[in-house]
Amino acid sequence: MYAIVIHAHQKLDRISHRHLLNLLPKGTFFPSLKDVLHFEGSNGPDAVKLKKDTRVEQPWHFIDPSDEDDVHLQGSITHHYDGLVKALKAKDEVRSAFEAAWLAHALVDGLTPAHHYPYEQELAELRGEERHTRKGIIGRGFIKGDNLGQTIKHSLRLVGPKGLLTTHTAFEAGAYAIIMPLSLKRALPSDQDLQAVTNHGILGLFSQMVKEVDELKIYDRFIADGWTQRLSRDVRQELAPRMVRMVLLAWYAAAEEARA
Repeated sequence: MYAIVIHAHQKLDRISHRHLLNLLPKGTFFPSLKDVLHFEGSNGPDAVKLKKDTRVEQPWHFIDPSDEDDVHLQGSITHHYDGLVKALKAKDEVRSAFEAAWLAHALVDGLTPAHHYPYEQELAELRGEERHTRKGIIGRGFIKGDNLGQTIKHSLRLVGPKGLLTTHTAFEAGAYAIIMPLSLKRALPSDQDLQAVTNHGILGLFSQMVKEVDELKIYDRFIADGWTQRLSRDVRQELAPRMVRMVLLAWYAAAEEARA
């Protein structure tokens, strides 16, 4: 699953970075694409989830669009945005690349329909423990029961056909396959988009996009019917452009704030 997710984030980062360079005034400092992509993969947020050390805080990029009090992800976004502005002002190539990559990752995850699903609640019911106790790949795909039969039963509800993790992975793999060949030229923001991020900030714009994506019910439709032609079209035409536009606008806003 994580290889799929990593490649999807890299694809979206590449497109966002290319469009960004066409928007920023000449000479504006921003880290290179190579440096930004360095902080994906083994140096990205998803890699932390594979570490066996439970003392390491695992990034949690799920959000409930219907719960206004669910602001954990917004806190992470603000943290990395502020860090990016600070690093850009200092013209710190490494730090700004790290903050840009982790900011983009949080934004894209927040717009991913599978991350709007109450995954943690269902997982906690299966495991009987909270997420920080899970260790590495085995710990994330295996649920120990009171006996062998219970262990197999609970683990299949996670990784078996239609399992919680299986469905999540199948969605993200399918979405990546749809997004991979796209050029996403429609993702280039309009003057109104640029003004919106100036007026409302990235959190205001992010919250708006989360609601728009949630209204499409993409993950619910996937669970019910799998990959249909209409669902694939919505990923191409509605979801992917929003993801790139959100990352691009966040990076643009940070660069403009750093120049001010």
